[in-house]
Amino acid sequence: MPTPPRSPRTTATPQRRPQPSPGRARRRAAPSARARKPRWGLRVVTTLSVVVLASAGIGHAVMTSLEADIVRVDPFKDMKNRPEAGHGMNVLLVGTDGRDKIGAEERRKYRLGGAPCHCTDTIMIVHISEDRERASVVSLPRDSYAVTPPHVDRTTGERHGGHPIKLNAAYAEGGPQLTVRTVEGMTKVKIDHYLEVDFTSFMKTVDVVGGVRICTADPLKDSYTGLDLPAGQHTLEGGQALQYVRARHVDGASDLGRMKRQQRFMAALVDRVTSSGIMLNPMKFRDVTRAVLGSVRADKGFGTDEMLDLGRAMRNFSPSSSEFTTVPIEGMGYAVEGVGSTLKWDPVKSERLFHALREDRPLSAHRPGGAVPLVPVAPQRISVQVENGTSTPGLGRRVDAALAAAGFVTTRTPVTHATDDVKRTVVAYDPRWDRSAKSLATALPGSELRPVAGLGATLKVIAGTDFDRVRKVRAEDPGQGGGGVVRGDEVACS
Repeated sequence: MPTPPRSPRTTATPQRRPQPSPGRARRRAAPSARARKPRWGLRVVTTLSVVVLASAGIGHAVMTSLEADIVRVDPFKDMKNRPEAGHGMNVLLVGTDGRDKIGAEERRKYRLGGAPCHCTDTIMIVHISEDRERASVVSLPRDSYAVTPPHVDRTTGERHGGHPIKLNAAYAEGGPQLTVRTVEGMTKVKIDHYLEVDFTSFMKTVDVVGGVRICTADPLKDSYTGLDLPAGQHTLEGGQALQYVRARHVDGASDLGRMKRQQRFMAALVDRVTSSGIMLNPMKFRDVTRAVLGSVRADKGFGTDEMLDLGRAMRNFSPSSSEFTTVPIEGMGYAVEGVGSTLKWDPVKSERLFHALREDRPLSAHRPGGAVPLVPVAPQRISVQVENGTSTPGLGRRVDAALAAAGFVTTRTPVTHATDDVKRTVVAYDPRWDRSAKSLATALPGSELRPVAGLGATLKVIAGTDFDRVRKVRAEDPGQGGGGVVRGDEVACS
């Protein structure tokens, strides 16, 4: 039998829609600082809530007044040889700095020291299906190996030919336009709208919705961001939510693990917005939308009509309507001279992913019967001995067979427990294998976790009279190069 992994010792084809005509422009001078490597993460998750919140039907006048807060950019100016338009809508979301807008006390509290870099390290494509019933979110790692098209450096004015870079460096060299051109070149997905958010709006939005609930099976501690969350369920306010989405040092998965947590937070935010009555409260709707739009830069075509049209079509949007993934990675630490260590995309799997976006297809097949819970360790890596703790004949064999059918590696020889009066099913485990125990307990709803020092690698299930069923679970491993697809209701708290 395999040895379970120990816990780490350290903590129908629709018609294509024409592009909207540009609206009035409101520009801001592009920052001139070159890209650096900030230690913060997601600044863009709240932008998706703009189109969700519009479904409240507050009206054109309110949205028009709020639209005035949006700073306009023109990322599509003079662009030629662009990919063919697909079905649905593709929005490129990027996150920039903005710590200079946060007070000194909060910067110290949430470890936001240093000068703003005016760069981007979070890039996502959000695809809204043509029928407006599904959102597919694809995270593009900031360190992805990329090759720019020819362009003029916005800082030096120097003309560059196409050259290798890390994807997030495209913004520093050529701003929103070069970022869009580079992403389109890599994905062959035509970008319809561009939204850029800094983390000030992120914090404000989380606060105005009353916090966002997240769940974690393991403690999360990151000395760089100050994040310190015990295992369990938490409601995060703005500053703590910022620590959660920017943390990179809670496990060995670095940016890939961080993107998984960002996706989880986005699902939880959508759940909060769509289930809390915010969309039925005109004043709350106004406040939330103002918090989001206050620090947004967007293309000229993303205006009131587009937000209201999309919002009305998404009245019934929920976490189960969304799906999240990271572009599949072929090589970690791909060295490029003059660029450094990069992430190289898997050409076959990534093309399959972006082809699905272009064809307006779901990224994964629908899984009937409700969401399958995600667990830290795959059942196939967990060894189990079953004991019958009741006077019911054959219960041990039934539990053993059900666990084996769910993928767990059972002994296939259940035994009788020392007593036959066990009421609540117990998962006994050696504390060194606590992650495996949590995975097993998830598959046994209502079971009790009981640490037993020295038990060893094989976990023990003592079946009680409350035993009802074994439910399917599946593992989420953020360190395996991305590519897995999850629905929003699979990563939000149940």
